[in-house]
Amino acid sequence: MTTLMAFVVTIIIIALIFDYVNGFHDAANSIATVVSTRVLSPGVAVVWAAFFNFVAFALLGTRVAKTIGGDLINISLIDVKWQLWVLLCGLLGAIAWDMITWYYGLPSSSSHALVGGYAGAAIAAHRGIEGLLKPEGWIKTVSFIFISPIVGMVLGFSLMVAVLWIFRRRSPDRVDKIFRKAQLFSAALYSLGHGGNDAQKTMGIIAGVLVASNLNPDATNEIPTWVVLSCHAAIALGTLSGGWRIVHTMGSRITKLKPVGGFAAETAGAASIILATGAGIPVSTTHTITGAIMGVGAVRRLSAVRWGVARTVVWAWVLTIPLSALIAALCFWIVEVIYRVIEL
Repeated sequence: MTTLMAFVVTIIIIALIFDYVNGFHDAANSIATVVSTRVLSPGVAVVWAAFFNFVAFALLGTRVAKTIGGDLINISLIDVKWQLWVLLCGLLGAIAWDMITWYYGLPSSSSHALVGGYAGAAIAAHRGIEGLLKPEGWIKTVSFIFISPIVGMVLGFSLMVAVLWIFRRRSPDRVDKIFRKAQLFSAALYSLGHGGNDAQKTMGIIAGVLVASNLNPDATNEIPTWVVLSCHAAIALGTLSGGWRIVHTMGSRITKLKPVGGFAAETAGAASIILATGAGIPVSTTHTITGAIMGVGAVRRLSAVRWGVARTVVWAWVLTIPLSALIAALCFWIVEVIYRVIEL
């Protein structure tokens, strides 16, 4: 195996590790509501979520992967010898931020950590942003940092109001029984959206590696099947590993949920994510489901949402892109210094 091939394989393995960490970190998004409402035990819930994370490849395409791989960074402006290092350092920045936020139980966005890490490493290599960032891809990505949780919140609120009105003449116990079963469907739908959007981000990075190494110059336009399947498998395995700190924040600390609320939150989140995936927009599944949970909680009364916890979550959102970018840039600068020492 040549040095280039060994390097490419190493980056792909690290990308799949990121995908695994993404599933591990974001498992809470898929299962927090169904666990907190006690519809499923944690063990059964992660298996349920992981299965639908994986099968999403057959339904939701690769438009998001193409956005990540080709519509954010004009990597051709970076010296060829640094292109693969930029992709590697971007991954390291994203993984580091994911682990920091996991440790503190903050449901930050793995998606935006990856985007931020990629941008930070690229800017460090290019020594600036002029011509490097592609406006169209960044406008839709950054705008949906704000749009996706708002859409999730509005849909969650609206769906909860509609369900309560439709079932207003049913007894609470009867409604609870109905939605304990319905939540199996909504949890599956949300996991499908989560796997479909999030796995594609890693596909985009791996496609970028194949293009930068000249092994497959068309990879960002036509994502290879082996890349699609390996990314969905990695995120599903990560989901199987859980992420219980964040389950606690998402499932109980933001607002207390009953099965009807869990159904409304998951369905609202799933609808938002699947629509964005179809449009090729890399949204944060974390932001979306958090917004949906807040919207559902606000139906009872605004005080039902623990806004102090929500404020901490929002700060994690705001800081994700700049801090993951900074970590990735530091990684690149360390690599650059090592190269200079070796050359001396």
